[in-house]
Amino acid sequence: MRYLVMLLLGAFLGGGAVVYFLGMPRAHSAPGVAVKAPDPSGDPPATVVITFGQSFIDGVMGTTFSNLDAPKFQLGQTAGTSGEFKPALFQGDCGNSITILPEGSGVKTNVQFHNGSISAPLAFTGSHSISGSCIQFKGWAQTSIQLSFDEPKQTLFGRVNVEGLNLEGVSPLLNPFVTVFVQTAIDQRVNPLSLVNERQLSLMVPVKASNGAVKAHVKDVRAEIVDGALKLHLTYDFAAVRGQT
Repeated sequence: MRYLVMLLLGAFLGGGAVVYFLGMPRAHSAPGVAVKAPDPSGDPPATVVITFGQSFIDGVMGTTFSNLDAPKFQLGQTAGTSGEFKPALFQGDCGNSITILPEGSGVKTNVQFHNGSISAPLAFTGSHSISGSCIQFKGWAQTSIQLSFDEPKQTLFGRVNVEGLNLEGVSPLLNPFVTVFVQTAIDQRVNPLSLVNERQLSLMVPVKASNGAVKAHVKDVRAEIVDGALKLHLTYDFAAVRGQT
């Protein structure tokens, strides 16, 4: 009876009962500070610009889906107040997972640069156990990606924000429950994305004649979307390292 009441409340209140019993998906903030647009007056000295075109992104995505396992995340867990994961309300003998597909539901999974933003439609399929029944579902999520830079870690992070979810083959009564499970999986199992780390950003220029080297450290990152491509403006700070070549 309690389960039926929860389903009815979820249907009529647009998922309000679901949020109350299962908890609101907790957003994982990306480390560091938000990446801003370049200074209109121009880049400061010691700045390099790296461009990631759509063809580069298509190549990465194509290779991932062709030569690696499809990305898969477990469902059915929600975060507790202390941050640890706890079992969800309903469990059963089911896959309880979501798998990202190269395409499905009329959508192709990809990362797109347009209108000054980064968007990523994600096609998926999955299953989840609710009250002993294994619910199969599929659909796609409209997401956006926000960039942040952690200078101490010398890492560029991305945070995936779920802006909309479209489910297929799910009863209207169960839709709010599945929506919370899927959104939680994407938000808590994907974020934060480590896009570019210290290994890719660090520079060490040996100067043997001076018995040392020049080390470059990124102190600021700016980003802009131009002509369907992402341009990263990396401003370096230089330091001399004696005796290291």
